Amino acid sequence: MNYWLLIIPILSAILGWICTWIAIRVLLYSIIPSRQHSLAKNIGKSVSAAFPFSDLENKITDPGNVKKIMPMVEGHIDDFLRNKLKEKMPVIGMFIGNKTIDSLKEVFLKEIEDLFPQVLKQFAGNLREELNIETLVANKITNVSAGQLEAALSPALRYFQIWGAITGLIVGIINLVIFLAIQ
Repeated sequence: MNYWLLIIPILSAILGWICTWIAIRVLLYSIIPSRQHSLAKNIGKSVSAAFPFSDLENKITDPGNVKKIMPMVEGHIDDFLRNKLKEKMPVIGMFIGNKTIDSLKEVFLKEIEDLFPQVLKQFAGNLREELNIETLVANKITNVSAGQLEAALSPALRYFQIWGAITGLIVGIINLVIFLAIQ
């Protein structure tokens, strides 16, 4: 047996790696950039359909989320009534004691708890009108350069190159076996 024939699988593996590397470069620097705008629009439509705005709206207006922020609101109201009100309006601060502050805080918190769902619903409605997810995603994708795409996909691209080399090696071994079989 001629040992030079063993170089066939090695050359096939190298060729498989090179072909995959070239295919990736052509894809990243030629095909994707030329179709980037239409790809961006299609991905924007898909993302918009996959993540409907109603899901975000429901999360924003969820009463459980309002309850989660109430301790922070209570802290701000308490600080306002005990400190900032006295700084801004010293005359009123002289007549307000702890009992009055606690009563005011309770009334304010109840009013805010009733008001927040309406405010958040209005906020979500305004956000829905102003934020077009499809256009936002499409614009972001359109502005991605081939270099940025390559950097983001680098681990996956290396994986494909390795599989290109493995496929080349397998093809080379098959060629070697066929060559030896017919000899």
